[in-house]
Amino acid sequence: MFKISGQGGAYFNNGRRSLISVLLVILFAVVLTCFLPQNPEDFGWASLIPAAFLIVYIFTTQRILEALTLASLTGFIMVSRPDAALDAAGGGLLAQGGQWFSNVMTAFSDATLAVMMDEDIAWLIIVCGLMGSIIALIEKAGGSFAFGEWIAKFAKTRKSALMCTWFLGIVIFIDDYLNSLTVGSCMAPLTDKHRVPREFLSYVVDSTAAPLCVIIPISTWAVFCSRILEANGWAPAGEGLAYFIKTIPYNFYGWIAAVFVPLIILGIVPIFGPMKKAEQRVKDGGPLAPAGSEKIDIRAGADMGGIPENPRMCNLFVPIVVLVASTVLFGIEMQKGVLFTLGFMFIFFLAQDLMTAEDFADVVLQGLKNMMMPLMLMILAFLFAEVNDQIHFTYYVITTATKYMTPALMPLTVFIVLSITEFITGTNWGMYIIALPIVIPLATTLDANVTLTVSAVLSAGVFGSHICFYSDATVITSSATGCNNFNHALTQAPFGLVCAGISAVMFLIAGFLL
Repeated sequence: MFKISGQGGAYFNNGRRSLISVLLVILFAVVLTCFLPQNPEDFGWASLIPAAFLIVYIFTTQRILEALTLASLTGFIMVSRPDAALDAAGGGLLAQGGQWFSNVMTAFSDATLAVMMDEDIAWLIIVCGLMGSIIALIEKAGGSFAFGEWIAKFAKTRKSALMCTWFLGIVIFIDDYLNSLTVGSCMAPLTDKHRVPREFLSYVVDSTAAPLCVIIPISTWAVFCSRILEANGWAPAGEGLAYFIKTIPYNFYGWIAAVFVPLIILGIVPIFGPMKKAEQRVKDGGPLAPAGSEKIDIRAGADMGGIPENPRMCNLFVPIVVLVASTVLFGIEMQKGVLFTLGFMFIFFLAQDLMTAEDFADVVLQGLKNMMMPLMLMILAFLFAEVNDQIHFTYYVITTATKYMTPALMPLTVFIVLSITEFITGTNWGMYIIALPIVIPLATTLDANVTLTVSAVLSAGVFGSHICFYSDATVITSSATGCNNFNHALTQAPFGLVCAGISAVMFLIAGFLL
């Protein structure tokens, strides 16, 4: 299985010990399920078990793929008890065990197929996979090299290099994936020259991407959220974007997280927590990237065949401009923008005689291969979210929290509760789909400020995904910057928690004032 770091989980390096640990987890899930209600809707607190197991396993072993797989399997075992009719008929132990095994395999297989056929996963594979191809093509054409040489003339210090990274992230605001992949891959060589730990680069990139997208009305996030707001009846048909704009002033985490980055870069807020240890590692002559980063780095092991004789920045900027422009012209449809840009790059690069059609195809395939690990992580995260949906994890957490809600406290409560669920499930857009149909009617019933409450949901999605080890934001940023996602999330978490703490206070104050 994929191991994020060599520092944790030494016990599991032995094959037999790993097998024993897996069998014990399965046995525990089977025994536990014997005491659960037949209907998953009645699981109650037990719906928290797969999430609790996932967190403990990740921190114990630092093996994220394995943790997601076992946590998902635990959930499927919980929802796959033998039929009550078989129990009533006095079915033997062997018959019940056989049906149980069959039920688990069916549930796991069906959920895996459903996830792979899900529109969001198909979108991820197409967009993220082909974004890997676009980045590989830009590197092959020498665009990234030329940009690095040019910007190095201006970013002559560590702080200026990081500030350039932050500024570039602000400029590319149309989509967080595009932002993270482009900025991370372009700026890593420059920040490497200034001995910046990859964890720090990852923090700057990640905390500028999604926070900006959620407070700018011309982004893929704005389009998606607008549709969700219309679908749930808060925004009238055709006015979703106008209602999304209403939430922007109250998207406290997005604003604070984006502003906090330059404060850290400039030293106004000192570096603290695990990030300080990463800084010390590099100062002591250690590697820029933490152990295991090559597994997720989209540039690791890729042989692009050297740099052209006359690398030009236009081979970076023109494709990016075409990508952004085509995405906007196609109605903020990132998938159409990516496909159009690939077609454009084929003509643009071959016309310059930078590569042959065969070379172009080879680089496209290499780029897709480079994205396999990030895509695998996100698919497993969606599988885990699927089983959490089946055991009613998010529903249980939200409905339990409503018992303690008042109109003034609702935005704060929603922000805290959904930040926790997002940290566990790792799918911010998926969380919005589940949470908003519950939160919007509840806010209306309690006579709470709906705009402020929806803003709390959106902020929770960004914050929770920032500190999650396997969220799309964490994985995409890690792959672009060449920093393993466990260390990226771990070092970013303290900064995110500070921003979340400030946001929580603001939601509390706004809840009483509005």
